[in-house]
Amino acid sequence: MSQIPAARNTLAIVRFLASRSGPVPAATLARALQLPRSSTYQLIAVLMDEGFVVHYPEDHTYGLSSLVAELGTASLRTTRLARLATPLMEKLVGRVSIPVVAHLAVLSGTDVVYAARVQGLRAPMTISAIGVHLPAHLTATGRALLALLPKTQVRALYPNKRQLTLRTAVGPSGLGDLDGILLATRDRGWATEIGEITSEYASVGAAAVDRNDYPSAAIGLTFRADAVGDAWADLGGATAETARALSARLSGK
Repeated sequence: MSQIPAARNTLAIVRFLASRSGPVPAATLARALQLPRSSTYQLIAVLMDEGFVVHYPEDHTYGLSSLVAELGTASLRTTRLARLATPLMEKLVGRVSIPVVAHLAVLSGTDVVYAARVQGLRAPMTISAIGVHLPAHLTATGRALLALLPKTQVRALYPNKRQLTLRTAVGPSGLGDLDGILLATRDRGWATEIGEITSEYASVGAAAVDRNDYPSAAIGLTFRADAVGDAWADLGGATAETARALSARLSGK
């Protein structure tokens, strides 16, 4: 068994707080877990800095923040989305004319996080593994999701971002460029990216919405850029159709 006392003690604090009906004093934590009081305060400080623990100064007590519950809820949500989307993605991979990888992504701040993946025959190896984070403004799935958000929400995600992060030599250099990309995505109904994540690859993506018309997830296809030819519209249309099918499952319509 790995011996990393600080990590083990930190998890013990989280577990202990989760078992209590309300916040507790640091002295109670130290006593119950048989930790030095100084170490207890240091670990609590780290947990507070990371947003997992909150301090109740009037009572001199500590408790878990809502972040812990949100992490659990997010995990359940992505698991449910993956279960709903994977059969649709398998059909999508089977119907397109070139080797592709299909993936399901959700928005997390200014990143997309990949929640499911279906690898087609002879499909290229991509970095879109489950759990991987990539900048939303550079990915087709991220652009599809951002395009359905109000402009004020996009601005809140990218406050004062005059220079956006790039992974290769291409991509939007600022919010003005991103606005144009999102407008084109809305007009077209699906998003594209060419060489902005990996230079020789390209992608299309389309967003699925829930019953409140909020973009809950996006389905994307990634393929070699030199293989697409004049099939952009076919790939984008098929991806958008699959996203609409996922929307129907999410909304119950």
